[in-house]
Amino acid sequence: MSDVTNIITDLKQKRYAPVYFLCGSEPYFIDQISDYIEDNVLDESEKGFNQMVIYGKETSMDEVLENAKRYPMMSEHQVIIVKEAQHLVKQLDQLESYIKQPQPTTILVFAYKYKTPDGRSKITQLLKKHAVYLESKPLYENKVPAFVTGRLKEMGFQIDPNATRMLVEFLGTDLGKINNELSKLALVHSKELPITPQVIEDNIGISKDYNNFELRKAIGMSDVVKVHRIINYFSENPKENPFVLTTAQLYSFFVQLLKVHTMKDKNNPQAVAKAAGVSPFFVQEIITASKNYPMKYCTRAIKLLRDMDVKSKGVGTHKADLTDLLKEALVNIMSK
Repeated sequence: MSDVTNIITDLKQKRYAPVYFLCGSEPYFIDQISDYIEDNVLDESEKGFNQMVIYGKETSMDEVLENAKRYPMMSEHQVIIVKEAQHLVKQLDQLESYIKQPQPTTILVFAYKYKTPDGRSKITQLLKKHAVYLESKPLYENKVPAFVTGRLKEMGFQIDPNATRMLVEFLGTDLGKINNELSKLALVHSKELPITPQVIEDNIGISKDYNNFELRKAIGMSDVVKVHRIINYFSENPKENPFVLTTAQLYSFFVQLLKVHTMKDKNNPQAVAKAAGVSPFFVQEIITASKNYPMKYCTRAIKLLRDMDVKSKGVGTHKADLTDLLKEALVNIMSK
């Protein structure tokens, strides 16, 4: 994200590069930069003659370069944005001479989504040397909460850490999807009030009491009654609470506890947060859970979850009920 921030900062300060090559498997950051250039570099009076958006499927590199070599009309710059540029992969070599001597009044942007060009190729090396080259990668799950809070801060909102957890657990790591939900939330919620779990429940439809983070917390506290309540809620709302996601969350939870058990200083909140990959706000939950589940219980829990996952796929059992499998696994996990 630091590379993205630096690029956006330069753009806001009108420090433009002749060529931007934006590639990678995370389309959100590619869109963020290309949309900013499209919306902000030229004013409305300049765009008619000096801004062009073309698509890789519908053009050739020869046509792109022919347009890039033109001079702007009554403007300091012209902007050419090539969307779906990955469809020009076989023609990238034709960029070589232009990259070395680009038209200084042209801002040429390639939005090369979902993949990257061959890093060993000459043209890729030239792009990295002479262009603004961004490889946009998906965020790790433990980095997504910071993205949520940062994006909301940009929009003028504050959010409760528990509300952030709910969003990340429900929406996963798809930044485009997350951004869409945050934009919808911004339309209905006042900037004067923080976004709380109740706000998320009321506007996005995620239960603040019955979700995977609350399940992990209840297991960590050995709260058998609450665990069963949450599992029963999941069984009644399977679409909103897919079995595979719950399995992954529980597996991750016990892996985190194992990491804590390997530490020398388990009572240092900052060290525990770093080892477990959680926000310091939630570190006490991890410390409590690690005390309730010694290392051998964590190891057993991981084995039980693996066995449950295998059974859920029909191996060694017949038409297994997913709720029953989950209840059975959790009863065994919490039995000491």
